[in-house]
Amino acid sequence: RWHPSKPVRASFPKATMKINIVTKSGKAVCSVSDVDANSTVLQVKRSIQKQKKGLSPDRIALKAEAKGKALKSDVALSSLGLGDGSTLIFKDLGPQIGWATVFLAEYAGPLFCYMFFYPRPAFIYGDDAASMARAQVVEVAAACWSAHYAKRILETLFVHRFSNNTMPLFNLFKNCSYYWGFAAMIGYFVNHPLYTAPSDLQMQIGLGAFIFAELGNLSIHVALRNLRPAGSRVRKIPYPTANPFTLLFRFVSCPNYSYEVLAWTAFTLMTQTAMAGFFMLAGLFQMTQWALGKHRNYRKEFPKYPRRKSIIPFII
Repeated sequence: RWHPSKPVRASFPKATMKINIVTKSGKAVCSVSDVDANSTVLQVKRSIQKQKKGLSPDRIALKAEAKGKALKSDVALSSLGLGDGSTLIFKDLGPQIGWATVFLAEYAGPLFCYMFFYPRPAFIYGDDAASMARAQVVEVAAACWSAHYAKRILETLFVHRFSNNTMPLFNLFKNCSYYWGFAAMIGYFVNHPLYTAPSDLQMQIGLGAFIFAELGNLSIHVALRNLRPAGSRVRKIPYPTANPFTLLFRFVSCPNYSYEVLAWTAFTLMTQTAMAGFFMLAGLFQMTQWALGKHRNYRKEFPKYPRRKSIIPFII
């Protein structure tokens, strides 16, 4: 009995194309010829790595235009309109270090730097400093400071999901100088034998606001973690969840920064220390820049993004 044979599909190899890799000044770096239209930017980076052994994909930034933004690693070449003979602009980002490592160094350092002054070392404060009575707020401030940075370390280990694997090594020194330096200065003044404590009522108000802000900050971090599946770079619009602390998403794009600013404002009120106030203002400035950038990216990526401010409800 005759049986019709199944049609055989011919398979054709994908057409590879050549991508020229040059620096911003136009100097040739190398050429990549083992990719096709469906290849991603990450595959191009790996091809560059094969020719430039000292460069890992995390260290390589590629742009379609000199003044454009660095291309995301998961973007397909076809979506960029690239074809055979196209050019990508290369930048070496320098030595890299893992985000988690940076965060752990940033947050473990302030714990040590602040608590170094807590026992009032004699070579800093004098021989009798350690035996002098401490105001209750000094004990409370040490507990709040320690709890904040312990929370940060635990979040780095168990909560945060990073969109990038690494950051430039230089940032480690820059960020640690900022966090460790402020920790030492704040710790020096709050633990000083001549420190003048505020009223108990002021301390209690500041403590209550600090605890509220810390719980809010943690809640936002957990909500953001749940938006991104493990191992992915998926971005979604964040909305309030069943957790009441996330209601701030209705008003700002980055409520984690809002709660962070509130926490250090509360710490400043609680300790009545000018250096803590400077730390809060410096953090407000930096986090406002980050929040504005993230807010712009949300609006660009999601055409129906809700009307919100970036960090301070109704203001910024």
